[in-house]
Amino acid sequence: MSSYKVLDVNDDLPIRTKGAVHSGKVRSVYWLTDADSARLIEEKGYQVPVGTELAIMVISDRISAFDCIWQGENGLNGVPGKGIALNSVASHWFSLFDKAGLAGNHIVDIPHPYVWIVRKASTVRVEAIARQYITGSMWRDYAKGVREFCGLQLPEGLEANQKLDDVLITPSTKGIIKGLADVPEVDDVNISRKNIEDNLAAFNFKSAADVDKYEQLLTEGFTLISKELEKLDQIFVDTKFEFGYVEDKDGQERLIYIDEVGTPDSSRIWDGPAYRDGKIVENSKEGFRQLLINNVPDSDVLLNKDRMPEREALASDYLLPEAVMMSVSETYVGIASKIVGRELTIPADPRQEVIDILDKQYGLID
Repeated sequence: MSSYKVLDVNDDLPIRTKGAVHSGKVRSVYWLTDADSARLIEEKGYQVPVGTELAIMVISDRISAFDCIWQGENGLNGVPGKGIALNSVASHWFSLFDKAGLAGNHIVDIPHPYVWIVRKASTVRVEAIARQYITGSMWRDYAKGVREFCGLQLPEGLEANQKLDDVLITPSTKGIIKGLADVPEVDDVNISRKNIEDNLAAFNFKSAADVDKYEQLLTEGFTLISKELEKLDQIFVDTKFEFGYVEDKDGQERLIYIDEVGTPDSSRIWDGPAYRDGKIVENSKEGFRQLLINNVPDSDVLLNKDRMPEREALASDYLLPEAVMMSVSETYVGIASKIVGRELTIPADPRQEVIDILDKQYGLID
């Protein structure tokens, strides 16, 4: 067995909740009872309205790619330190957003590096994606002759991994949006600004002005992170943000950042010196994706959405060498340590640490 303890299963913690635990590919969300939410708001002085629903959001060390979870040999069912790396980076950017006067976010407290306490938000059903370089799926489509992306027209003559003149906003659906003529009923399908403007309610926008607002917040957030990464000689290539509505203490509804921002999972980050030397060195999950493409028996299984059942079978049976998982760990923990400006310590037993803190300091363990 591996000598590392990773937090791979994060939806079975003995946290007192109302309703079922919602478990995503990486994070699990535990909605607190109304009594516990009210108690913590009062005890901790959270700056949210009385009656706000709170949740414990626990990140895992699982790694997903191509819509599947991947595991390593020797029982290493996650990447050591990945969870702490993602949370630390996102929390760092959220803090800088606050200092810069951008929108707030859904985090009200950080009890442990693997845990956020978040407030309930009404989620905008758009994956807000910004790009400053042509790479990945956009380049693959461009190379096949596609020039229109999400209603935007790209010029002729672009080359792979080239920097674009402007930051492009290329949104996609969050979840399956039903009943819209121009939007396929598929999760994560590209859409245009016009699709959103013509169907505000379907995408859960309150007004047309809020479409402008989300684009402004996406661009401002992207620009801030890009400038900060430039100081580290790292390149912010593209990223995904998510947004939602919350109510302030004064009763005003406002648009905020939710989920995570600027992490190696939700963004591509390239090494600056390597890029100037004509090479791409990924400091994000994209390197793991490329590793899978280069190592699985048939890479088309990963790239062809029509072969999803085969892909799921492959992911469940395919165990990556422990050395590969540790290499991915070095990428995540390395870039996170650079961004936050200190060496991250990988907890010896993250699961037990989380339980102990939520019990002794928050009174949430049954």
